[in-house]
Amino acid sequence: MISITKAIGIIRREKVRVPSETTDLPSSVGRVLASAIVADTDLPPFDRSQMDGFAVISKYTPGTLKLVGESAAGRGWHKELKPGEAVAIMTGAPVPKGADAVQRIELTRNSDDKAVNILDATEKGKFIIRRGAEIKKGTTIFGPGEIITENMIAALAAFGYGKVKVTKQPRVSILGTGSEIVEITKKPGRDQIRNSNSVMLDVLSRKFGAVTTVIPNAKDEISNLRAQIKAAAKSSDILIITGGVSVGKYDLTKLALTDLGAEIFFDKVRLKPGKPVVFARLGNTLIFGLPGNPVSAAVTFHLFVRLAILQMQNAAKTSPAQAFAVLGLDTRAAKERDTYLPARLSTDKLGHLIADPLKWQGSSDFIGFARADALIVVARGKILNKGDVAKIEYL
Repeated sequence: MISITKAIGIIRREKVRVPSETTDLPSSVGRVLASAIVADTDLPPFDRSQMDGFAVISKYTPGTLKLVGESAAGRGWHKELKPGEAVAIMTGAPVPKGADAVQRIELTRNSDDKAVNILDATEKGKFIIRRGAEIKKGTTIFGPGEIITENMIAALAAFGYGKVKVTKQPRVSILGTGSEIVEITKKPGRDQIRNSNSVMLDVLSRKFGAVTTVIPNAKDEISNLRAQIKAAAKSSDILIITGGVSVGKYDLTKLALTDLGAEIFFDKVRLKPGKPVVFARLGNTLIFGLPGNPVSAAVTFHLFVRLAILQMQNAAKTSPAQAFAVLGLDTRAAKERDTYLPARLSTDKLGHLIADPLKWQGSSDFIGFARADALIVVARGKILNKGDVAKIEYL
């Protein structure tokens, strides 16, 4: 049995990369950038007005100025402003050459189209965003390894990136095991349960950028399991198997992998829930054998499989986001294993982040786990009291 830290180190060592491809901008959300995004122009590309008002030379304010033109967005006034003159200007419009300030319209009086009375003095640079103040041409905006979000799309479009170079999506296959498992659309018979793990792992894998294939469930029969693993590995970058990783009579996953000649890197981790997790390699395919209990499968996915999927895409950040929170209840770890407890997050009136461990009945309790926002990390053998600060990992 190895530590979580060592298990993560082994997964990081077994690096497999997928190539890059080009996709159109609207389809790029959630994908990992494969090349830098560089500004092809200053932003703003010209001195820009922040207000509706009048472009002026500040030292001639207050006073009555000759109105010589108008500058609107997309239709600027491209002459040079002279002393004693003003140009009507709209928000976002180019500031004329010679003007060094904008006075907002509320502080002016404009009786006709020939003159404007500037009621209050203004100062140099007032209400002007200078060319390149937001970004300079040639600046790297986003770097390789960043995951494209919805908030980044406008910036990409502003610099002409109608298509984006991204890493290809890893091919992840998901294989559930167990003779007691039936498909989710079927009513379970006596001693049977529905296949909740495969659809959960399908959704999680796609969340982190994979394209997925859910394979029909394998029965607890070694030749059938070997054949399905062998076939799935040929068309997958990562194969996730759930169930059959413990030490029972019908736990056949590790035996099937050994029979196929897979290199097994670890098969037990000092973790609760999720101790009997397997990480192996068959040819160029990384294989994870996750416990059949749904919460164990979810926790081991977040700690290990998520890392492999993101690392394969050369993502800059591959680990779950971490923080610290005040415990809302007493909690404890297993004696020999680091423990990851599902928790619901909230804030109190002082703005403190509170983590309340959820009431759940163990690693098969997916109902209790369903409302979890994060996992509370408690080192093996430790007892934490209500009000203590604990590390959390966001789900």
